Parts: sequence; structure tokens; C-alpha cells
Amino acid sequence: MRSALAFVVLSVASLASSAAFALPTSIDAEYNLVATGLTIGHVSETFSRTGDQYAIRSVARSEGILKLFLDDQMTMQSSGRVIASGLQPLEFAQRRTNTSKGAVKATFDWSRGVMRTQYGDNDKEVPLPHDTQDRISVMYQFMNLKPGAGTVTMPMSNGKKVELYTYRFVDEQQLDTPAGKFDTLHYERVTASAKEGKAQVWLAKDRFNFPVRVVFDDPKGLRVEQILVALQAH
Repeated sequence: MRSALAFVVLSVASLASSAAFALPTSIDAEYNLVATGLTIGHVSETFSRTGDQYAIRSVARSEGILKLFLDDQMTMQSSGRVIASGLQPLEFAQRRTNTSKGAVKATFDWSRGVMRTQYGDNDKEVPLPHDTQDRISVMYQFMNLKPGAGTVTMPMSNGKKVELYTYRFVDEQQLDTPAGKFDTLHYERVTASAKEGKAQVWLAKDRFNFPVRVVFDDPKGLRVEQILVALQAH
């Protein structure tokens, strides 16, 4: 009985270790944000992994014509563990430079199955489904995409609540970006109503399935494209 239990424990540990070492140890990425053909912002992102621990930092700042009306910067940070199923967030935070509006902090308590969320005057706990990602880790979770996956479903939290997101495979495309040409897997978000925001993502097949292009369509008709301009991954 003891030997069987030891075998199960070692097998689980081996799976977690394999997931960790399948991921890159560091990523530095730069994106431009484009709307109606104009560059309105820039995003700098870093991902680092040390053993089974990860950290992500994303800084978005306004540029071009948008900066004339909104000179601001938003920082999102995610940190947590790398387990057999991929990334497991422990903390998520979002803040803006020039205002406290929109600031949020979330702590993921996986042992209790709850997420503590703090924003404005709110400090509460909400249910935490298995494999939930946060606003920034969700894009890096695609690095753990199973080959041939036609549909990807995962809970995602914006730090305040948790919603279920489903992406379906569209096609394979060769994408030409300022950072170079990439053979990509194209996925789009499956929505149930016109009130939900749409999203499409193109993942570089030979760069750990890293997103090289993301398109967001707001229910009000605004489209914002996030396009890769520089990438270093090791």
C-alpha cells in the first residue's frame, strides 16, 4: 500500500515538474496597441519562471492621439505556481499611475477554493473554480495548449469576479508582424450574446504558443489590436 501511494505521489510530482520545464524561463515582449489604424498605446510584458514559480508583469501606456486626452499607465502583475495543468495564480494586482480608479487586488486560496478580492470599498471572497486564470496569466496559459485542441475552456478572473471563457480553433495562419513572420494557431472567443466582448488570438507555434496578435472587439463597436513588435523568449 505504501509503495503504491509513493508511486502516485512521485507521478504527480513528475507531472508538475514536466509542466514547469516545458515552459520558457523568461519572455520579454513588446506590443503596439492600434485602433482605427492609429497607434494609441504600447505594452511591455515580462514573464519569468524559476523552478515551479512564475511571475508576469504587464505595463500598458497611452501613446499618440490617446495620450493627448489620457496620459496614463496601467500595470498588471500576476504571480503563482506552475503545476501539471499549467499556471496557477496566487496573486493578481492591477493599478493605474494617475488614479486609484480601477485598482484591484486578488488573492487565490486554492486550498479553500475561494478568491479574496479587494477593490474600492469592497473586500470579499468569491468561489474559485479549478484552473482559474487571471487577466494576464490567461494569455500565458496558452503555452500549455494541448496539440490539436479544438476548444479551450477556462475560468478567468478580472480580480473582482470569475467568468467562464471558451475559445475555439479557427485555422492556421502565417502572420507577418513587426517582430517577424510566425506560423500561428488562430483561436477566437465563443460568445453567447452581443453584449459580450469578442477576442481573437494568434499563437506562435514555434515560440511556446506565445500570443503574437490579439484583437479585442468591444460590444459598442470599438476594435483594438495588440500586435507584437519585439520578442525574446528563452
